[in-house]
Amino acid sequence: MTADISTPTSSSEPGAEGYRQFTLGQFTFRRDEYFAYVGWPTGSHVMSVDAFLRAIQRDIAWDFFYGIVNFDGVIGTTNHYGTVDLFAGRYNESYRKAELDYSELIDTPIIREQFKAVLDDWTNQTFDPFASPHETGPAFGVKNGSNTDAVTRRRVAADRMVNLPDDEELRTDENGNPVNRMFLDVAQDQPLVEVEPGFEKEIAAFNLFGYLSRSQVTWNPSVVSVCRDSLFCPTTEEYILPIIHGNDRVEWFLQLSDQITWEVEDRDTGHVRSRVVMKAGDVCAMPADIRHQGYSPKRSMLLVWENGNPGLADLIASGQAPTYPAEF
Repeated sequence: MTADISTPTSSSEPGAEGYRQFTLGQFTFRRDEYFAYVGWPTGSHVMSVDAFLRAIQRDIAWDFFYGIVNFDGVIGTTNHYGTVDLFAGRYNESYRKAELDYSELIDTPIIREQFKAVLDDWTNQTFDPFASPHETGPAFGVKNGSNTDAVTRRRVAADRMVNLPDDEELRTDENGNPVNRMFLDVAQDQPLVEVEPGFEKEIAAFNLFGYLSRSQVTWNPSVVSVCRDSLFCPTTEEYILPIIHGNDRVEWFLQLSDQITWEVEDRDTGHVRSRVVMKAGDVCAMPADIRHQGYSPKRSMLLVWENGNPGLADLIASGQAPTYPAEF
């Protein structure tokens, strides 16, 4: 079942635990001390509230990302780049067979602002949904202040490349962030670049490992270089990727340090496709018809290479471009 939403949504007064309840079309959202509850006309679902907050944080920060952001095996969003499907059970074979699945097509600004309101109201002052479990307090309990600074962090994205004049604010030696506890052994020296006069705005270099060692968030790709549609998006990973990402294009992964295990499933059914164990130096590609979730036992560095072509998803969906990265 599907519906369209193009009008503003609503929220209610705080409940017994102090948290507001929210309505987005026919979807309802409420939380108590431990759980987030999502309802829709044909069913309902419950998630641990810390997992829900970590997932909705990424969905907002990535502006609904490429393709599908599954909060878990039931609820999530699909980005149509201007509109977003909010769904329940759409990519769950059992829900579809039981006719419990439901989705609504929502204008991006409407769902973005409502999700921001949910995240801000439900995140207590003790919890940072961007941080690893060792770096934050609990998400549980009755309403206890807020952590607006944490949940409104701006995603770091270069216009051209870190350390070029256009992107001075992204300089690794001046960003003010301390080296993360897991990366204290990472060298912080910067490369020396001697540029011919007249080319100062065109040539630069930076220490990528040093840059990533100062990241204070997990599972949040930042854009460090842009070459037309080619985006280098490195990130630091610890614990579990809070969402299950369903691709609408091929993604390339280069493991820069340590290890991540990826569970790979069919995008539409959830059937297991493979398990990929990546160690430092390994490279793999995630096809456009799968979904994946990563597990990193200690903080690691990962480079994600994205094709940002806005028309690529439609080309793949129509069969004009392949779902796989290469043919051997």
